[in-house]
Amino acid sequence: MKLIKIINSRAPIRINDIGGWTDTWFAEHGKVLNIAVSPGVEVQIKVFLNEQKTKERVIIHQENFHETFLLNPDEITYSKNPMLEAAFDIVKIPDYLFLEINIFSSVPAGSSTGTSAAVSVSLLGALNYLTEKKLSPYKVAYLAHYLETEKLKLQSGIQDQICSALGGICYIDMYKYPHANVSNLTLSDSIRLELENRLSLIFLGEAHKSSEMHKKVIENLKDLGPDNPLMEKLRRFVDRGRDFLCKGDFVSFGKVMIENTEVQRELHSDLISKKAESVIEIAKEYKALGWKVNGAGGDGGSLTILSDFDRLKKREMIQEIEKLSPEFNQIPVLLSPEGLTIWEVFDFS
Repeated sequence: MKLIKIINSRAPIRINDIGGWTDTWFAEHGKVLNIAVSPGVEVQIKVFLNEQKTKERVIIHQENFHETFLLNPDEITYSKNPMLEAAFDIVKIPDYLFLEINIFSSVPAGSSTGTSAAVSVSLLGALNYLTEKKLSPYKVAYLAHYLETEKLKLQSGIQDQICSALGGICYIDMYKYPHANVSNLTLSDSIRLELENRLSLIFLGEAHKSSEMHKKVIENLKDLGPDNPLMEKLRRFVDRGRDFLCKGDFVSFGKVMIENTEVQRELHSDLISKKAESVIEIAKEYKALGWKVNGAGGDGGSLTILSDFDRLKKREMIQEIEKLSPEFNQIPVLLSPEGLTIWEVFDFS
């Protein structure tokens, strides 16, 4: 087969989702402030001419899981990897093309950082690039959300897909599910660099299932309505957090992170796991300014920690956290001002 071009795409993950849970269908309206970080997800598509006119004309390598499978994009069965297969049920690939796709992430699956959303955004964006209709990153975000909620019937808010597609520090105002106005915070260079240096992402060594956690919370909240006191508290954190961050008031921003985590605890007792509690205790000992259980919380997943100005103390804190369990480790991250990025390669040397 003749290689005609290569499509590369990448999309960041998100951390520190202030106001998370209010971006869901059961909240109806809400606000979220989250932060796009790299490394995220990488997708590479090698595009060949399908000269042999084979039906199974897509081969997918899931590098992190050491898995490879073939599929017929015209007859999706959802029997191999439903999330990846759903992308081909949405974006139709011309029958004269054969695709070899590699998917990779430096971040563990199930880390509560929107990794699955980043996979969907990156894959859909790259596949869409092969079609005549070029979608904006914002449209790709909603396509990725549609994939999870409608094609796969999973519980998902809108924040992960939006942050992955648009990047930056996302202020999401969901005025009516799933529709939202989105803007990126503009920070001074000194505040942005200081924020990046103060943040730590701690993986708790176990993948979590966010859709299952959503079901538990929905069961708790279903009779309280979208404007119940807990949801109202979460919504109010977002504007406060935005204002503190723009001013570089890290002490106050850290307090918002802590308060947000405590309200998560009120949503359901399982949202803050014993593993997360043990890491929080170390963060307290080292006078961290804030901590936030990422995403849906529950077993496994990760936390974002905001340290003070002392870099040595931050490194010592991370060492103590990693001593708690061989499963715990820091995932080094950098702020990602860019969201979904796609480019073509024609020189194969």
